[in-house]
Amino acid sequence: MNSNDNIRAIVILEILGRPPEHLKETLENLTKSIGEEKGIFIVEKKVSEPSPLKEKNDFYTSFAEIEIEIENLFSLVFLMFKYMPAHIDILTPEKISMTNTEWNDILNELTRRLHGYDEVARVLMTEKAMMQKKIEELIGKGKNNKKTKKNKKNS
Repeated sequence: MNSNDNIRAIVILEILGRPPEHLKETLENLTKSIGEEKGIFIVEKKVSEPSPLKEKNDFYTSFAEIEIEIENLFSLVFLMFKYMPAHIDILTPEKISMTNTEWNDILNELTRRLHGYDEVARVLMTEKAMMQKKIEELIGKGKNNKKTKKNKKNS
């Protein structure tokens, strides 16, 4: 894949967690997966050593800087949604022209994903409201039970 039409970019993946060995292994696996995607070729990668978070001593952070060569912009958008990098920097070409069909593919994928995220958010909001209602009912029953027990003791 060494065409002048390809897009060259740097992608940075960041993760947070524990234990530190798991972070490095996860970044290595993510990098490998990116390299196996159709239309994406890894030119170079650097995976940093995990470092402890200042705010939470038992958590670590690490990142991978991956230089990639991509056949088209759609593949870059796909990578963005699938791997959610912290940063993307397109190195070359300076200008990218696309047909309306290519724009349609990208915008339709973006729309499809946003609708999916919106659906998940709505379901979570509904479940949250149902759980809050149930908790309020349980708390209300608990208060009533305490009042009933106090009234029985006073009788």
